[in-house]
Amino acid sequence: MKFTTSLIALSIASAITPNLVTAEESDIEVITVTSSRMGKPVSAIPNTVTIIDREQLEQQFRTTKDLSTIIGNLAPSFSPSRQKMSNTGETLRGRPPLIMIDGVPQSNPLRSGGRSGQTIDPAMIERIEIIHGANAMHGLGAQGGIINYITKKPTGNNEHQVSFDVTVPNNLESDGISFGTSYSFSGESDQLDMIGSVSYRNNGVYYDANDQMIGVDTTQGESMDSQSADLFIKLGHNFDESRLELMVNHYNMENNGDYMAVTGDKENDIPTGAIKQEQPWEAANNQVTTTSLTYTHENIAGQQLHLQFFNQNFEAVYGGGCWSDFYDPSMEGSDQVTVCGTGANGESLYYEQSRNKSVKWGMKASMIANNIADSGMNLAYGIDIFRDTTEQDMLVSGASWVPESTYENIAPFAQLDYDLIENLTLSGGVRYEYAKLKVDDYKTMYGYGDKEIEGGSPDFNETLFNIGASYQINPSIRLYTSFNQGFGMPDIGRVLRDGDSFPDENPSIDDSLALTPIVTDNIEFGADYQGEHFIAKIAFYRSSTDYGSRMVEKEDGSGSFVVKREKSIIEGIESNITAYIGDNDDVGVNIAIQNGEYDSNDDQSVDTDLDGANISPNRINLFWTHNFDNDISTRVQANFFMDKDFKDASNEIYSRFDGYTTVDASVAIPVYKGTLSIGIQNLLNEDYYTYYSQTVGKDTRYFKGMGRTATIGFTMPF
Repeated sequence: MKFTTSLIALSIASAITPNLVTAEESDIEVITVTSSRMGKPVSAIPNTVTIIDREQLEQQFRTTKDLSTIIGNLAPSFSPSRQKMSNTGETLRGRPPLIMIDGVPQSNPLRSGGRSGQTIDPAMIERIEIIHGANAMHGLGAQGGIINYITKKPTGNNEHQVSFDVTVPNNLESDGISFGTSYSFSGESDQLDMIGSVSYRNNGVYYDANDQMIGVDTTQGESMDSQSADLFIKLGHNFDESRLELMVNHYNMENNGDYMAVTGDKENDIPTGAIKQEQPWEAANNQVTTTSLTYTHENIAGQQLHLQFFNQNFEAVYGGGCWSDFYDPSMEGSDQVTVCGTGANGESLYYEQSRNKSVKWGMKASMIANNIADSGMNLAYGIDIFRDTTEQDMLVSGASWVPESTYENIAPFAQLDYDLIENLTLSGGVRYEYAKLKVDDYKTMYGYGDKEIEGGSPDFNETLFNIGASYQINPSIRLYTSFNQGFGMPDIGRVLRDGDSFPDENPSIDDSLALTPIVTDNIEFGADYQGEHFIAKIAFYRSSTDYGSRMVEKEDGSGSFVVKREKSIIEGIESNITAYIGDNDDVGVNIAIQNGEYDSNDDQSVDTDLDGANISPNRINLFWTHNFDNDISTRVQANFFMDKDFKDASNEIYSRFDGYTTVDASVAIPVYKGTLSIGIQNLLNEDYYTYYSQTVGKDTRYFKGMGRTATIGFTMPF
């Protein structure tokens, strides 16, 4: 395993800084991590944890509302944002994370269409909890870790808040202007507390540093030239020792479909562009409704109960194209399809587009017993039940691309923490995953083999373990180590729709090894220092799986991808320090370095670098915040993305990433009873191609990054 250590050093900045008190004040942290299933403080978790609180979110909102960009700014092991509607290729520690809203999974295990990052407006979020590295705390999907968006809670006071913001590009073109607004209210009575919010956002087109319009992704989905709206409400009632809470969030994002792509030329350094032309199909869109009903009880025979029922209705429409993939001789002359061209063999090409539909239901039940019989042991145990029904169909012809598939999962678990001696906490847990996939008989589309596939109900079971230790050397220094296993599935939809995934004779769901689950092992060693004048963290991790899942583009030029099942290993270092200079200044830097390889020839030895869809660039993030005595605050941050070469088994470079640097600056000024903010993203107007475009994108997705933009916003409570 190749790994470069020349850049390893303690860095500066911590995403959890605002939530901690200094060691001289107290050795107890203020915030607990609800995503841990035990409500632990950060210092009790033997993993790297990032907490992005509301104050930090507000600082980032001054320059961008893109959640992927925000997470990357504060947790650099997360991939650079694609700046599109799709988040395909955005990984945490080189593997896909499980994205949740208040513990409700947003990721789609059966057909990962790359839209799980577009299910909530940032205005609804109170904080973001990120647990780095594979784990099974919430079951399926957390191969790279957990990103949990914690929504706002009632404040206990009757109050309202409105906010407005406008973003303009460097060239001041009117079609590049974006704007957004939100309104929220919070209140309570003797019987009920509630909080609600509604937001609307209209994005203009994006321009690069040369004032040229950035290309549109008319297939996977485009965030520029789009509109989004979010409706959020949370109702709660407190009993003597318990609480019942209902949360509903409905999010809708639609591209306007007013622009078409102009194909670029990657070899000759010509970016993909865009022209104003109405798309001849339904523009890409997302519609997601997330519902959660939670009941907690503080004392049931001395234990705490947490019970959650949840549902998510997800629908994602992908943009269209003139495709050869969807040619079917039986459709010749049909009124159902529109011919848009002729293929190399004289076959008709059709306008076509697809839609993912997914309905999730689930229950999470857990009990927590603290300090059992004064022994220093804390026990959490419970059971998770999950059901997901997914289908991908074609909007024009009505054909089924991925047959309706139902995934059912039941997982009992137990987690134990034990204070063995003073300042030493040992933890260990086990989770048993039983899953069944149900698919009826179906036929692949003509362009994907035209095969009759026998349905079936294959089942899977895995027993997952974790063990960890955390030792507090003194009130300022902690060492920790852990071993965690994560459980995931390959993109089942891609496997089912591709006839090449099955043998030519007697193809059957039950016989497909490509549907085997992914078990990821994550080993981590870390150290934290928390002092009066600075805090520091450093962690080394190794993530490995013997039968991973990697997306590979077909060599036929169709732009379609297939699933490859291979061994892979990822190693990396995350490090950060924040230094407090006087009473008003914080200065810091985050560093994330990682390298990943896969087994290209099935000899159980990794030999080829994972590409940009599976691994993040090495990255350094710097920041400086200053608070003036008159409550004006400023922030300057810089992101350094380092050059990276990707080599194959022969040590030949097969892909190259040219790094770049972006700088953002912002200021917040109290005005009347509110706050006026001014932010500039890409302050130096850096000209660059995005990481995904350089490492994965072809001529049709060779996109420049956004040039300089200025945002002015105003927020006022009343």
